[in-house]
Amino acid sequence: MTQSGWFYPEQRKPRGRSLAKYLLPAMVCILIGVLIASNIDLSSKSRAVVPLNIAQTGALPVVERDGGLESPFVAVVDRYNEAVVNISAKSRGQSGPWWFGRSYSSTSLGSGFFFREDGYILTNNHVVADAVEMTVRTASGYEYQAELVGGDPQTDLAVIKVEPEDEIVTIPFGNSDEIKVGDWAIAIGNPFPQVGLDRTVTVGVISAKGRSNLRFGEDSPYYQNYIQTDASINPGNSGGPLMNIRGECIGVNSGITSPTGSSVGIGFAIPINLAKSIVPDLIATGTVSRGWLGVYLSEVTIREARQQGMHGVYGVRIDEVVGDSPADRAGIESGDIVVRFNSQDVQGTGQFSVLVSTLDAGQQVPIQVIRDGEEVSLTATIGRSGESRLASQAQPRILRDRWLGMDLVTFNDDLAELIGMETVEGLYVARVYRGGPADRASIAEGTIILEINNQAVSEIADVARIQRSVDESKSRVPLLVLEPDGTPARKICRVR
Repeated sequence: MTQSGWFYPEQRKPRGRSLAKYLLPAMVCILIGVLIASNIDLSSKSRAVVPLNIAQTGALPVVERDGGLESPFVAVVDRYNEAVVNISAKSRGQSGPWWFGRSYSSTSLGSGFFFREDGYILTNNHVVADAVEMTVRTASGYEYQAELVGGDPQTDLAVIKVEPEDEIVTIPFGNSDEIKVGDWAIAIGNPFPQVGLDRTVTVGVISAKGRSNLRFGEDSPYYQNYIQTDASINPGNSGGPLMNIRGECIGVNSGITSPTGSSVGIGFAIPINLAKSIVPDLIATGTVSRGWLGVYLSEVTIREARQQGMHGVYGVRIDEVVGDSPADRAGIESGDIVVRFNSQDVQGTGQFSVLVSTLDAGQQVPIQVIRDGEEVSLTATIGRSGESRLASQAQPRILRDRWLGMDLVTFNDDLAELIGMETVEGLYVARVYRGGPADRASIAEGTIILEINNQAVSEIADVARIQRSVDESKSRVPLLVLEPDGTPARKICRVR
């Protein structure tokens, strides 16, 4: 016999029996150790516990049911599905001038969810805006007439209330600041409720955070810090909850970006932390009180980041500081780049605006800015929105127009009195974006726009209408304006 493998020349006894004597006890010990370490329950009714943090396990947890495997999403849906409601909101209006116009009525359909057992429902403002009648249908089939508690078009959030007769299931608020890109996301809503598709569940992941400068039509919210998800959000899902694997609401589903009008996996939800900051105001007063800093912002450019010795492009640049504002009193200067605010990293203008607006007046917050290549620490005492008279008058009707590079406000009697001018039909320039078409055309803040592309403008909706009518190949758009000193002038905006 050759000297190889398991055999040795001096062996006389059969090798298999000798090995068995030692290996069998060792294998039994190993098996017992594995069972103890893995905490396995061998009973026929065994169900694994769904971990709260998927990242700790490295895999999607499942549970055993009747000899098969069950998704962890089932437990979330089973527990909270009935908290989601269908909302039917009727509104009335009139088309054309009052002397020969025709009255009409319209119905918007959307979703919402109970967050308090006494009948309070959170939804999107655009679902219930201008409604004269609202009907809420619950999972049990009950229908209730609802009343508007408060709505906020600047965040697209609203609270409505019913007097429930059946048992109410509520969804707890989570913490949207804790979510990470790649986390699981569960959307529940009423896609196409007109054909009975209520409380449909879709699943995906968090695709991105902090999305801003999005356009969802003429009533796009001013404050934007959206969560992006690939969980399908279809028409009728607006106002429904976006939930995490713990069964907590992390966002309110709001809209999509799509070349076709249907879901292509790019949906957006309002972070629940933004909702948590305004819901108490909506319930208490029906309106929202916001924090105010008193600055005009722009995104940081690559060139500016390099000039300041930064290791990346982040933060927000201070274009202008309003005199005697909280920012002015804190020592913030034009040209500063804010990189941290209230102990949070600043990523862009949309996120920063939300961070400021959700604070209470009188709250002191630490601020870190980059100035001349050095980090400077400051402290600001937040003011109340409306402290600036212009901001108070303008904000409810403000349009962030990226096409021309301006913030525009419908010019009215209040603004005319504020700036000492006669009332005219036009749009007031509340802000000019540095480097944009209006800036390059030497249009200053305080200018009144009378015509765009040779068409008169009297309200902010006219801008979107004119933009749609402009030939895409056209690169020069003429404007007729009144300069801040009241002098008429013509300007040319280069939009390409």
